[in-house]
Amino acid sequence: MPTSSSQRRTVVVTGASAGVGRAIACEFARHGWNVGLVARGEVGLAATIHDVRRLGGNPIAFAADVADAQAMEEVADSVAKACGGIDVWVNNAMVTVYATVQETSAEEFQRVTDVTYLGQVHGTLAALRHMVPADRGTIVHIGSALAYRSIPLQATYCAAKAAVRGFVDSLRSELLHDGSRVRLTMVQLPAVNTPQFDWARSRLPRKLEPVPPIYQPEAIARHVYRAAHEAPRELWIGGSAWKAIIGNMIIPGWIDGYLARHGYRGEMTSVQANKNRPDNLYEPVDTDPGAHGRFDSRSRPQVTAADPKWLKVGIAAALGLAAGTMLFATEAHGRDEEKRRLRRRAPTE
Repeated sequence: MPTSSSQRRTVVVTGASAGVGRAIACEFARHGWNVGLVARGEVGLAATIHDVRRLGGNPIAFAADVADAQAMEEVADSVAKACGGIDVWVNNAMVTVYATVQETSAEEFQRVTDVTYLGQVHGTLAALRHMVPADRGTIVHIGSALAYRSIPLQATYCAAKAAVRGFVDSLRSELLHDGSRVRLTMVQLPAVNTPQFDWARSRLPRKLEPVPPIYQPEAIARHVYRAAHEAPRELWIGGSAWKAIIGNMIIPGWIDGYLARHGYRGEMTSVQANKNRPDNLYEPVDTDPGAHGRFDSRSRPQVTAADPKWLKVGIAAALGLAAGTMLFATEAHGRDEEKRRLRRRAPTE
């Protein structure tokens, strides 16, 4: 007997027609969820509907731009009405521009900000309209190691992801203040094999590529599904993300120099770019590329992830041990000094 929409749990995924968003939608579908699909490209949306249905999910699709706040409200209202509420909202949609800062126009900065940062704000506000009154729900923000450690040639994207982090941290404190049971989590991604490297706007002379190691979108999606259930404050995926984030905390100046020397080359292949190819900055490249990019042969199907609170506990323990050792050594030195002073003062016989 088929399960009705109201008996399933419900997720909304933005940027759902390709890449990580497509893989996330399919991961929730495997577990039998209602899956709200939000993307601009109708061809990709139609293919994702087919995938979600084939995997056992119930698709509800919307051709919409996350930069449009009203459109996100309408998506949330429609999904909540059809499914009896929203359990999880995944803010995933993004665009970027590959160029130096000086070659990027103010309009391009604005557009990337509207989608990659404000798109997450708009999605969150739309979800909160339903989650706060119900006093339940989880909002997952798809971030990046680049939210902590910016790299050259992607200032638009790095700045937008850093802004998402700031927004989420502020909102989290406000929800805690209100005693709300709505949960927030941010998932910081490594390099992923997605189609964005063939449709992102670029002024670079050679074809784009992610900085290795590269992971398949399905490996990321499994951890996003986990984050939706466990809601850690953050989830850092992949050793490369950990190295970038922690390295920037410890030696940011050295990393600046390293990226100045090697960062440009690391983001490009040796193949000359096609300067006339379409990009998805303002309009979708309305095809069905699926979840994967062109790096299957170099991409890993599994990736580890961890909640960084355990790192912080370890650092705190190490600092506590070091402080205790120093205090003990200082006190022991003080006692030795006191004994020597008393010996010097003792009367001679």
